Amino acid sequence: MKDLWPDTLSEARFVQELLRDKVEVVPFRKLPEYVAGVDAAFADDMVTAVAALFTYPGMEHREDAVIREKTRFPYIPGYLTFREGSAIVKAVETLKTPPDVILFDGQGIAHPRGIGIASHIGVILRRPTIGCAKSRLVGEFAEPGREAGDWVYLCHNGLRVGAVLRTRRGVKPVFVSPGHMMDILSSVKVVMGCATGYRIPEPLRRADLLSKRLAGTGRS
Repeated sequence: MKDLWPDTLSEARFVQELLRDKVEVVPFRKLPEYVAGVDAAFADDMVTAVAALFTYPGMEHREDAVIREKTRFPYIPGYLTFREGSAIVKAVETLKTPPDVILFDGQGIAHPRGIGIASHIGVILRRPTIGCAKSRLVGEFAEPGREAGDWVYLCHNGLRVGAVLRTRRGVKPVFVSPGHMMDILSSVKVVMGCATGYRIPEPLRRADLLSKRLAGTGRS
């Protein structure tokens, strides 16, 4: 495929279908040494993407990589990757230390076409990835217990596509789904290992705050 970042909906749908068949949902059997969280913020026609690298399981911050570029794709639900994915890929590739696992503020296979941003970019980068979203895109679930670490399966069309995970006692759960080279149980384990007392895992929390600040849409 010549262009992984097309600017039309029909081409974007074709790319999703092409890459969906390459997604691997498999157990992640080793302990990661480094985990990166990635996120992006928008201002005018520019996107600012941040990759924040942390040690695992110690959650010591090691480095950040930032990429700013012009957006080429409009906001369309289910096609988030084409709006911010190019900048995120460049940010990850700019890190001096390659991450063993990458967390995304978005979906993995818990997506209408089975390939959210975590799965999509996982295939492109050929790295283990996890989606950890603040809200549900697809699926049904029962409310998990109220303690940190309680979780239930997220199901869609009769299949288990993720987990609804309580990362902190009494707060709203997050929606975790395998991206690439991960399964549900592995994804839950890694996300909980990155939870440091906040609802959002620490690498994602830093990437979110930093991208907003650098884009001029958040607090300094």
